[in-house]
This record gives sequence, structure tokens and C-alpha cells, in this order.
Amino acid sequence: MRLSASIFVLATICLPQLGHAADIAAGRSIFDTTCHNCHSLSVGVNKVGPSLWHVIGRPSASVQGYEYSDAMKSLHGEWTRAALDEYLANPRADVHGVNMAFKGLPGQRDRANVIAYLESQQ
Repeated sequence: MRLSASIFVLATICLPQLGHAADIAAGRSIFDTTCHNCHSLSVGVNKVGPSLWHVIGRPSASVQGYEYSDAMKSLHGEWTRAALDEYLANPRADVHGVNMAFKGLPGQRDRANVIAYLESQQ
């Protein structure tokens, strides 16, 4: 009986998460329509915004050849999945003084999909 109770608890915890798995193809579509005009996924190719190649795990404001705002320079953080999720929800609220004109992705699923796509491109 203990084993079946443990399996029930694990299933209760894990199954909802499986139903919300990130969709890389959907993330690519969102990136292509929302992010691609200002950001590249190529090494050293900066546009209006810095290259997002290998963004997950990268220190903030660290792309060579890109001039960051003072607000971004003062972050001194790392772009983790959680940090990207918070930032993409509302960039201007997350980092006051950021130059990025993008208003954000309010949908949590959209953010998860974009982050999964970015991670798949590393």
C-alpha cells in the first residue's frame, strides 16, 4: 500500500506538469514573429538588441559589441530560465530603465515555449 500511495502522490505532482510541456515549434513561431526583427540567434550578430545565441546561462549584459542600457549593465545576473520568464513577462517592469520597447509576453505558456526554443538553439 505504501508504494501505491507514493505513486499516486508522484503522479499528482508530475502529471499536470507533463500537460504543460513547452512546445519548441510554437516557441520558434513566436520568436520569428515577435523577437526576430530585433534579435539574432547567430554568434556575434547583434541587431537592435543583442544576439540571443546561448542566452540561457549567460551573464546579463555580456554580449561583445552590443551597447547595453545602464539598467541592463547594473543587473549583474545570469539569464536562467526563471530570469528570462520574469523578464519576458514585462521587460520594463522587471528592469527599470531598459531600452527595449517590447511590452512583453503576458502568456506564461508563450514564454515557456520561447524559452524552450531559445534553449534548443544553444
